[in-house]
Amino acid sequence: MFDLIVRNANLPDGSKGIDIGIQGGKIVAVERNLQAQAKEEIDATGRLASPPFVDPHFHMDATLSLGLPRMNVSGTLLEGIALWGELRPIVTKEELVDRALRYCDLAVTQGLLFIRSHVDTSDPRLVTVEAMIEVREKVAPYIDLQLVAFPQDGYYRSPGAIDALNRALDMGVDIVGGIPHFERTMGEGTASVEALCRIAADRGLPVDMHCDETDDPLSRHIETLAAQTIRFGLQGRVAGSHLTSMHSMDNYYVSKLIPLMAEAGINVIPNPLINIMLQGRHDTYPKRRGMTRVKELIDAGLNVSFGHDCVMDPWYSMGSGDMLEVGHMAIHVAQMAGIEDKKRIFDALTVNSAKTMGLEGYGIEKGRHADLVILQARDALEALRLKPNRLAVIRRGKIVARSAPRIGELFLDGRPAQIDGGLDYASRY
Repeated sequence: MFDLIVRNANLPDGSKGIDIGIQGGKIVAVERNLQAQAKEEIDATGRLASPPFVDPHFHMDATLSLGLPRMNVSGTLLEGIALWGELRPIVTKEELVDRALRYCDLAVTQGLLFIRSHVDTSDPRLVTVEAMIEVREKVAPYIDLQLVAFPQDGYYRSPGAIDALNRALDMGVDIVGGIPHFERTMGEGTASVEALCRIAADRGLPVDMHCDETDDPLSRHIETLAAQTIRFGLQGRVAGSHLTSMHSMDNYYVSKLIPLMAEAGINVIPNPLINIMLQGRHDTYPKRRGMTRVKELIDAGLNVSFGHDCVMDPWYSMGSGDMLEVGHMAIHVAQMAGIEDKKRIFDALTVNSAKTMGLEGYGIEKGRHADLVILQARDALEALRLKPNRLAVIRRGKIVARSAPRIGELFLDGRPAQIDGGLDYASRY
């Protein structure tokens, strides 16, 4: 007797008609025609069962703060940083916790059960750190939340930032962050990368840096990050987020840079929604897309995962917590519309991001955690096209969220009475 069986599901690898048996919070069977009974069964009716979505780059301390203390009129990255700098000294721990928990509620309904959040350590009060640690504890039964100590105003540029970052790590923040392109000079940015990698090596922690989030092709801190990763033996434990300067770099230089990144085992985290919104702001036309070289990086064997980055905060007035929205935009801006390209985009929202976060027991395989989401689509490509409802979200074998199928009703002579966008309009390829 199983606790739960999901029957007749399709999997992201193309397998169809699969039954998934769950017991004790683990997946104990993945096969066709599972001959067993369960306390509860879900008929997936030929729809996609996927591992949960994973967001490896987010700012939960700022989420849902749109309009506080005012709107970002220019829509630029720098005005967003300035706005956050105005809000940060007056925000309370209670406000931060409340907004973060509300966002986590939304995330669960979207099948997003793993999040890495950068936590600003620039305010010496470290109220943001206290709040996010509390949130991490509160959501632990349903979301794995990793925290990055992030010196938003610069490791060297902001007074007291070095001490504050170390105190945040002492408080239990998981990962060392940085923002070298925001330091006063290129030299200080380079020095910050070395110092932060040294801290991570000494403490045995991963690194995740906002790196080269700029249109400047001469912002090349990712090169330093790759070199310091190798120097300190951090291969596989380091992520470079954004990397938007690579969209402007000379192709010959990139032909040297990408192999260096691959040698260092750098995890790459573009943020399609925010990158294309904030970058290229000084361009008229032609106007740069603002996203790093996703296809080239994947082709070179680097682990590329996508982050949502922001939802309704000083940098981004939109967002829904839906990682499929992120992937949908990535398809367009990276011009990766082929069948195999789309499969790789879906991987960047799931298995690649799980690798970036170092998640254990992730995936729909026997012996893994019973975490999965059933979507109103037949396959991963349809999911990216439709951004469909999450019919069931399962965490450790328990249903934590449900949504009704999205069904359109028609009142037209001679036409169907209902349309299921996922099944009636699936691709044929």
